[in-house]
Amino acid sequence: MDDHPLHTIGELSRRTGSPVRTIRFYSDEGLLPPAGRSPSGHRLYDEEATERLALVRTLRELGIGLPAVRKILDRELTLPEVAAAHAEALDAQIAALRVRRAVLATAARQGTGAEEIRTLHQLANLSQGERQSLVDEFLTAVFGPEPGMPLAGAARTLTPELPDEPDAAQLRAWLELTSLTRDPDFRAHLRDLCQEAASGTGTPGVPRPDLTATVREAVAPAVATGLAPDSPRAGEILTALLTRCAPLLGGGPETDRVRELTARLERCADPRRERYVRLLAMVNGWPPPSSTRPALTWAAEALRARRGQEPVSPRPATGA
Repeated sequence: MDDHPLHTIGELSRRTGSPVRTIRFYSDEGLLPPAGRSPSGHRLYDEEATERLALVRTLRELGIGLPAVRKILDRELTLPEVAAAHAEALDAQIAALRVRRAVLATAARQGTGAEEIRTLHQLANLSQGERQSLVDEFLTAVFGPEPGMPLAGAARTLTPELPDEPDAAQLRAWLELTSLTRDPDFRAHLRDLCQEAASGTGTPGVPRPDLTATVREAVAPAVATGLAPDSPRAGEILTALLTRCAPLLGGGPETDRVRELTARLERCADPRRERYVRLLAMVNGWPPPSSTRPALTWAAEALRARRGQEPVSPRPATGA
């Protein structure tokens, strides 16, 4: 009895789960040579063909092309050599797919049209030098070509630096951030905030307080406990806040300083500013920042309530 029977294509198909047409194709390509022929001329395969077919299927499922598969089977190339080359090619494909996915996800989130998605795709495929030029142009528009202190420090803290191999979240954040930085209205808004931060009546040589950080620190307990912005206790907090913010405000009576601080807090609470800071952290790989809007909004509401309590100057009497 023959210990190593030969199998027809149909039998080999049933044993391996491969379609007959696939086996015939590999055989025609020379990847699966038959061990013999039946009296009627049909191809017959031995047990080695089963193992060879399994290897061919695995390599093909990994995306390795037929020429490379043939060289592996003929031992012209080693499997590690082909695997290393293919892994490198896959890395490039994965990077390209990551970019495509980021573009599509951003387009879906923003509801962009055909022209906008074309722009997103261009932004996603910028070279490192092109990305840097885009960032430099944005920072120049906001801070000027040669910002002095403290604007130079602010420019550094607002600079996005996309890594050479960003993950999907960083790419999505980069696309949204660049779209935001190209908005002229947002640029003007950010420029006004930065110029306000650099102005004021501070003492030379004395560090100036950061408005957002000062407000958050001053009103955080009130926000956490749900204190009403128009309560008497809120008035005490505002008095202390106005004192701490004095170097950032102009001189004059308290009513003027209250109006100025209210307007500045309302501008700082613009959701686009906080969105930029959050996207910036994602792009740069920084920890996510905590939201400043609750503190800014509470302080602005408390200041408006205080203004509503200001005494109204009596109008001069008019003659009959």
